[in-house]
Amino acid sequence: MDDLICVGALAGSFGVRGEVRLKSFCAMPEEIEAYCPLTDEQGNGSYSVILTRAIKGGYAARLTGVETKEEADALKGLRLFAPRDRLPKLPDDEFYHADLIGLAVFDTGGAHLGTVKSVQNHGAADLLEIQGPGLKTTVLLPFTLDAVPTVDLAQGRIVADPPEGLF
Repeated sequence: MDDLICVGALAGSFGVRGEVRLKSFCAMPEEIEAYCPLTDEQGNGSYSVILTRAIKGGYAARLTGVETKEEADALKGLRLFAPRDRLPKLPDDEFYHADLIGLAVFDTGGAHLGTVKSVQNHGAADLLEIQGPGLKTTVLLPFTLDAVPTVDLAQGRIVADPPEGLF
């Protein structure tokens, strides 16, 4: 799984001719076509994607082997993955969400705050959802340089300087 990165998901059919609704998770959404063929989470299947047009919330697309509305509906919820070696190398200050999930989070004093459960973005900036001991619910930590000065993938840890009162 470490060598696969989720680049999109299917949200059901679009129309009656076998097109699917596709949500692209790529920085440039239309680049999802360049990473084909895509696979499912287990690395099975092979899906080539051709974007046909932009629609609300994503794209209408054609997948190889999908010809009917029923076949497209059956794929609803399928997450599409590309091998890491087909994706572009990132600058030192950018990360794939898959690399952040599961990292241990420590404050600047070395106290363990929790673990990254997910990375969310509701429009303004990325937020790290952190779950941990002593937390009744998860905490959303802004993924900014001020709040997260250090991400050490080699050591599997994040050093955070959270806003006062967050934890």
